Amino acid sequence: MTIAPYGSWVSPISAADVAQGSHPVQSGRYVGDDIWWSELRGSEGGRYGVFRANPDGGEPIAVLPAPWNARSRVHEYGGGAWTATDDGALVFVQFGDQRVHLLRAGAEPTPLTPGGEHFSFGELSVRGDEVIAIRELEDGKRVARDIVAIPLDGTAADDPARIRTLASGSDFVVAPRFSPDGTHLAWIAWDHPQMPWDGTELRVAPIAADGTIGEPRTLLGGPDESVLQPEWRDDATLTAITDASGFWNLATVSLDGTSSPLLTQERDTGGPLWNVGTTWYAPLESGTGSGRVLLQSTFGSDRLELLDLGTGVAVELDVPFTSILLADRRGSRLLFDGGAAGIAGGMRELDLDTGALRDIRLDVDALPDEAYLPLAEERTFAGAREVHAIVYPPRNPDYTAPDGELPPYIAFVHGGPTAHTQASLNLVFAYYTSRGIGVVDVNYGGSTGYGREYRNRLRGQWGIVDVEDVITVVQGLAAEGSADPKRLGIEGGSAGGWTVLAALTGSDVFSAGVSLYGVADLTALAEFTHDFESRYTDGLVGPLPEAQAIYDERSPLNHIDRLSTPVLLLQGLDDPVVPPAQSERFRDGLLAKGIPHAYVAFEGESHGFRKTETRIRAREASLSFYGQVLGFEVPGVPELELWRPAVSNSTTAPQN
Repeated sequence: MTIAPYGSWVSPISAADVAQGSHPVQSGRYVGDDIWWSELRGSEGGRYGVFRANPDGGEPIAVLPAPWNARSRVHEYGGGAWTATDDGALVFVQFGDQRVHLLRAGAEPTPLTPGGEHFSFGELSVRGDEVIAIRELEDGKRVARDIVAIPLDGTAADDPARIRTLASGSDFVVAPRFSPDGTHLAWIAWDHPQMPWDGTELRVAPIAADGTIGEPRTLLGGPDESVLQPEWRDDATLTAITDASGFWNLATVSLDGTSSPLLTQERDTGGPLWNVGTTWYAPLESGTGSGRVLLQSTFGSDRLELLDLGTGVAVELDVPFTSILLADRRGSRLLFDGGAAGIAGGMRELDLDTGALRDIRLDVDALPDEAYLPLAEERTFAGAREVHAIVYPPRNPDYTAPDGELPPYIAFVHGGPTAHTQASLNLVFAYYTSRGIGVVDVNYGGSTGYGREYRNRLRGQWGIVDVEDVITVVQGLAAEGSADPKRLGIEGGSAGGWTVLAALTGSDVFSAGVSLYGVADLTALAEFTHDFESRYTDGLVGPLPEAQAIYDERSPLNHIDRLSTPVLLLQGLDDPVVPPAQSERFRDGLLAKGIPHAYVAFEGESHGFRKTETRIRAREASLSFYGQVLGFEVPGVPELELWRPAVSNSTTAPQN
């Protein structure tokens, strides 16, 4: 075994291994006798293709080949960008123009919706001879959303009047569900300034014989109750997720508005609705007096449970996964995304009757030797309040550090901020830990997966609680002798990037920070971001203009004078959520203050990097940055040009 400083260990895991060998799989469904899914192809410009399993076990067969890209922009984060007809035709949203298209085997895609308009579509499903969808209009003057029915015969491509509006009247409408007898439509609605994890309503409206929709009624929910995923149990009863108990749990709801819990446990069956069409449970049989429900529940880590509606007892299923997302069900067969710290994520199928489990398509082509993969430790840290985190210590069987040396650690901060992270196989983490750099993934206050009270810790406290909690975790690691307190880094994207910049301008705990498309100016975020999140900061910080002084005080851009820590800024130039101006203004402030930094911008990238070449360059730039700032060699990685003030006080920045 070689003795070498932490951070300088030679790893078999390259940035290309992390980016090129990864093709995240999602949205699996049964189509005829086949299993279909969508897959991110970074080597094909970051498009989402649709594929089906090869019966011979070979490479997947493309249902939607390049250059087509099945990706929705509803709420900007999309979801439900494709579905299939009973006879095996693909219905999908083409990312470039956001038109809905129909693709039959052996033919070219044909549009079902008009072109040249400012519409996006998502959460597609087929009902009879129509496609049910969420439609979003955003033309620069107004934003409106409704639930619509689009003819499958293509007549609406030239005649927009052929698209029927089913439900509207709220800022947001999602999750349309028709009763089994076709006499009622249920959906979820909410209005600004609520976000779907704050307060939503379950609405139901009657459907007349001619297909027109009657006056809706609210059955469940309100401004302080988050209701998700309605499903019909029979013609007069629904199930839905509600967090009225303090955790997202299942309840039954009658058409007269009577509701009662089906399960009350201190685990979340539900989550943040960033992507329309997300589901957390699947009814297995119908009927009001009996039946079973398969559900995914979370308290930090996910698990699958089978709820007996007759007894009210939920039994955990024996599967080795800690990160789970339900996809589709047919009979006793369940499709889901599953992974764990030592198990690659991907699409899997579970037979609920036999317990048989098989892989359909993994997110990676091949894994490094498991000896180079990190081990996950779910931990809680005590500071001003209890904080949840997952620790991944350095691990490489070929190396050990000199006696007495402590490893550098990077605190990863998830985006959202209303989201959470789980113990899972993350090759980005392995890229660091196999080089002798520890990683800690922090579920700061405001994260989901621990109930509403934990989620609400961030209300009015964004930039305070998240920063304090990340500091609590890294200082806890340092105090117990696990991390070098002088070599602590922090990295995050989007809202996580905000926490990075807020921590660097508000404390001296960290020695390096990497912000990926991070928020630097709260007022600019509130004024210029997209509609879905345009009032998000009302709850996280306070409403404008009343809270303007708080926005000014919290914004890292206004406190670069407090900063002395080197920063790496990574930014997509086509980002509509956190526009490049945020990173560019922060870069200008770093330059004026004379702080070592680098700004790397990527053409053709949006909010989140999807192209293989971008992901390689961003990862290598980050490692080179940490090596230069935290003081260790990084063999085999191109050196990032880091601007430093010259002796002559030159203020000429490099062109990246």
